[in-house]
Order: sequence, then structure tokens, then C-alpha cells
Amino acid sequence: MADPNQSEPIRSLLAVWPGMGNVAVGAGLYLATRLDMKLVHELPPRDHFDLQHIEVRHGMIEPVRLPRSLIYEMRHPAGTNELLVFVGEAQPTNNRYAFCHRLLDFALDRGVNRLFTFASLATQLHPSQDPRVFCVATDRSLLEQMSQLEVKTLEEGQIGGLNGVFLAAGAERGVPGASLLGEIPFFAAGIPNPKASRAVLDTFATLAGLDIDTRDLAEQAKQVDEHLLQILERLTESAQSESGESPFPTFDPEHAGGSEHARDEAPEEPAPPTLDYASREHIERLFNEARQDRSRALHLKKELDRLGVFDQYEDRFLDLFKRAE
Repeated sequence: MADPNQSEPIRSLLAVWPGMGNVAVGAGLYLATRLDMKLVHELPPRDHFDLQHIEVRHGMIEPVRLPRSLIYEMRHPAGTNELLVFVGEAQPTNNRYAFCHRLLDFALDRGVNRLFTFASLATQLHPSQDPRVFCVATDRSLLEQMSQLEVKTLEEGQIGGLNGVFLAAGAERGVPGASLLGEIPFFAAGIPNPKASRAVLDTFATLAGLDIDTRDLAEQAKQVDEHLLQILERLTESAQSESGESPFPTFDPEHAGGSEHARDEAPEEPAPPTLDYASREHIERLFNEARQDRSRALHLKKELDRLGVFDQYEDRFLDLFKRAE
């Protein structure tokens, strides 16, 4: 993990929280387990988590348990701290920025000088396709390192939750950071996606000079992909029964990657179609339906494709699934 341009060794903290597809936590826990990392600290939940509900069993209220925030450490053979992995069971509900700085306090005391997070990016990815890895950073040199690994830059957008906010807090303290985002199918945001977890973990391992065997994640991914294909088939059949057309006319190896792929390779775009009032009202009704029932999103996409206006509504469409989290 050494940087030839720096006199001091790089000591990194990888922080992960739950999000779409369980991409971040799935990869973080896998890394900590594979490296046999040791639990060295736990951030107290006080002031950061509210009790949302209680558990009742046989008429008795169970003892209260707030989410845990755990820090694992891998020590270099020479005894120096080389890597910390933070795993949050849940994202704080209160004082989130203060929570980030509390985590930074501990990390800086351990000599950390690089921050990383994992996140997920919901796109039009087809389950049969390999997910791409995107990146954002608070430091230009980190972004350049990512590009050397053929990681695509997320040119614009938003990252929800602490997977992004933590990096902003680090930048405020002068600590460079980057986030790796694994691509997942938009219709499966609530299903764990080990293939995306493997993609971000493989990239991070290369960047950090770690030897991580991710074959177990690959085996899990095969089973999940079969499940996703079955879900997609059912949803597609349902949408076709309403209209007689497939909601995924652009799902092929050249276009399965989503909007960034299309933007990069489209040489010239025609003028966007103009919709009449009735069509716009129809689209708004479909958006409302999709917000209430995610399965209706496929019907919405079909209509946007039919009208030739998917590009105009793409950000709103993917926001139904929180584009990056």
C-alpha cells in the first residue's frame, strides 16, 4: 500500500454502511473475514441512533439493542497499522456529520491517511452482464489512480448516506478519500448483490496491494443472478401482458450498462421529442404508481421508451431506486 510519491506509508480506512444491494457491507465484511482482521473498537451509539421500534416475544418487551458500529484492524508484520475496516450495522439517524468526525478521530489517532467507502449505483444493468465499477474522490491523484485501473469516473450525481458524507468530512480534515461504486440492476435494489460486492472489492484489493480470494463471492453471485433473471422474466411478462411489448428494448451487451455508457459513446444526439400535455400527465401518473409499487417501474420504462423520452426522464427514473447509495 505504499505510495512512491510519499515518504510515509499509506494507512487506509475502509468504511461501509448498509445500502442498495448490500454491496458495501457485503464487501467490507468479506474483506475483514478473509484477512482475519481483529475487532479493535466500537463507536458508542449514544447521540446517533434513535429507537425506532421494540421487539415483543410472548408478551414481554425484549431488551433494547441499538445498531453497532465496529472497527476491525489488520496489522502489518512489522507492527504498523496498515488497514482499518469500519462496518456500521445501520446508518446513524442523528448527528450524522458528527458521527463521521468521531470515526475520523479514531482513524487519525491510528495513523490513517486515506479514506475509502463502497457504495452501489443503480443503472439499467442486465443481470447477465458484469457490473462496472465507478469512482468519485476528494483528491485528483486518487482519481487518476482509479483511471489507471480502468475504473470509470462518476462525472456527476449524488451519493446518498454516509458512504458519501464520510468522505466530505474527511476532506474537511485534510484526509484524501474515494468511493468505489458497484453497478446493480435498478429493479433489484433490495436484493443482496455479491457480484457487485466482488467487483468493488477486487478493485480495492488491486489499489491497496491486497491478495484477496473472492471466489466465494463469485459462487454466491451465480445463484443470485439466476434469481434475478427469474424476477426479471416475471416482471417482463407482466409488463408485456399489459402492452404486448418488452420493457427492455435496449437491454443488450452494448447498452446494458446504463446512462453513463450511452453518454460516453453517443456521437451526436437528436433533438429530444416534445410531449403534449396529456402524455406528460400520463408519465407523471406512472411515476406516482412506480413510487408506490416498484414493479410498476418496468411499465413506466416501457412507456418512456415508446415515447422516445427515456433520456429526458432517466435521472428521475433511477432516483426511484436512489442512483448511488
